[in-house]
Amino acid sequence: MLTDPTDLFEEHRAMLTGVAYRMLGRAADAEDVVQEAWLRWSSGDRAEVREPRAYLVRITTRLAIDRLRQVQSRRESYVGPWLPEPIVTDFGPAVPDTAERALLADSVSLALLVVLESLSPLERAVFVLREAFGFPFAEIATTLDRSESAVRQLAARARKHVDEGRPRYDVDPAQRRDLTERFLAAAANGDLEGLLALLAPDVRLVGDSGGKAKAPLRIMETADKIGRFMVAVAQGAGAAFDFRFEEINGGPALVALVDGKVDAVYQVDVRDGRIACMYILRNPDKLQSLALD
Repeated sequence: MLTDPTDLFEEHRAMLTGVAYRMLGRAADAEDVVQEAWLRWSSGDRAEVREPRAYLVRITTRLAIDRLRQVQSRRESYVGPWLPEPIVTDFGPAVPDTAERALLADSVSLALLVVLESLSPLERAVFVLREAFGFPFAEIATTLDRSESAVRQLAARARKHVDEGRPRYDVDPAQRRDLTERFLAAAANGDLEGLLALLAPDVRLVGDSGGKAKAPLRIMETADKIGRFMVAVAQGAGAAFDFRFEEINGGPALVALVDGKVDAVYQVDVRDGRIACMYILRNPDKLQSLALD
């Protein structure tokens, strides 16, 4: 059994970071929260701490709730659509079970994190702890200093809201990658008809630039508009970009690099064999910390 406070914290760091990121949607904010949790853990009185994991989750969650309340006011003045900061996800051999990997991947998907933005901080905390990490209601109640019945009500409201607000997409990563590759090839060749064949009629394009790079400042809709827009983007890019696939937020994503630096991340969601939603992340503030080997 680990007794050194540093070793104990490091044992749980990945989980704490996972909780904080799902709460905040931004890796830098999550890291700040985990660092603050470490400072409180390392400098506090641990003599009465019987369950370090529960104690650390409690600290991290409460700090994340406070941070979320701060950043939500800033996001109200954000330029254009807001998307979570992309992260590389590699669950590796630590999560060998296919069902568990699918659950973890889903819990950091862009589609889910966007919907979670509309929850209250307490609802979001309950949803993350319950749905992504499987914490029992009694433990969540202790974490949030609420009654178990209140936590169950929060969980029910959060789940209902997520179910109503989140579109249903196919999750097969091979299919998502295949459609992304075909979409890229058609756009690069100026093949509008080929693009339209890959897009659902009600497809949506969500671009996040924060007003600091070129991307649509409103959500685009309809296959024709998005197809023409992507052909124009591809033709304007020329040979400046290098492309590579990475697993981003639990699914395959196309990363565009210029001189080795990440310039954009493209990811699609699929429904019934066609692209139903496309995300373009171009805000340089959100891309600078994207860790690629």
